[in-house]
Amino acid sequence: MLPFRVHILGCGSALPTLRHHASSQVVEIRDKLFLVDCGEGCQMQLRRSRLGFTKINNIFISHLHGDHCFGLIGLISTLGMLGRTAPLNVYAPSDFESMLYAQIDTFCGGLGYEVRFVPLDTEVKTIIYDDRSLSVETIPLNHRVPCCGFLFKEKPTLPHIRRDMIDYYGIPESQINNIKNGMDWVMEDGDVIPNSRLVTPADPVRSYAYCSDTKYMPQLSQALRGVTTLYHESTYGEDNKKNAEKYYHSTASQAATVARDANVGQLILGHFSARYNDESILLEEAKSIFANAFLAKEMAIFNV
Repeated sequence: MLPFRVHILGCGSALPTLRHHASSQVVEIRDKLFLVDCGEGCQMQLRRSRLGFTKINNIFISHLHGDHCFGLIGLISTLGMLGRTAPLNVYAPSDFESMLYAQIDTFCGGLGYEVRFVPLDTEVKTIIYDDRSLSVETIPLNHRVPCCGFLFKEKPTLPHIRRDMIDYYGIPESQINNIKNGMDWVMEDGDVIPNSRLVTPADPVRSYAYCSDTKYMPQLSQALRGVTTLYHESTYGEDNKKNAEKYYHSTASQAATVARDANVGQLILGHFSARYNDESILLEEAKSIFANAFLAKEMAIFNV
């Protein structure tokens, strides 16, 4: 199977700390790199990750709070200094467009490449990116400002050819694509070799959901049904549930409840409040509801 990984660059919440960088991560899927949120210090983390961030052509900003976008103009400037010529697509809530271009005009004169802004309607579920191998869809969330998450979904692939059977029956190379697309093979004597004998099943389709800042949404599990890997903010523990309610964030228990109800494969907890010097309490709370839960950590890599 081709790589489908999540690289955590930052998993802290608004207040900078020495333990965590602001929110940012790279989704690596089928040799493509997508940047999701771009908090302060993102480009330094990209360098540490050795991902070759000049390959990033699409950046997704979940909402207009600084810990999710303060690093963007610096990254745009650096890409220009590195001689980028390919267009860069920035997907973000529509209110960001004028601010983004004002920053570019002020700080990035003679950029050398085009920054294309794609406005997001954070209140509706919409496919915003689509190519031959994957799609990216918005996930409406409930925060203090317009906010959405992102759902990365692979497209189904064809079955795998059984080379031993192809050679055994002497099937020409010219028929491989037909076999992959479900055709049986007819021998010269009229014998029919069923397709099921010539192929093995296609790789399972994988999906990754990034749920940025959001108040607990019981209905969110419907939109995430069966997702392979879920990243869900868990700013607080149950000890600070009132703050979660007040500031439109979630607790680790609430994130785990969403994961359990959606029947996801695994849960990554992130966006930790600076008040926690040890997030193990958050992990324990989550695991009591959804066992396959993990803490995000800078430079951690999760296979979807």
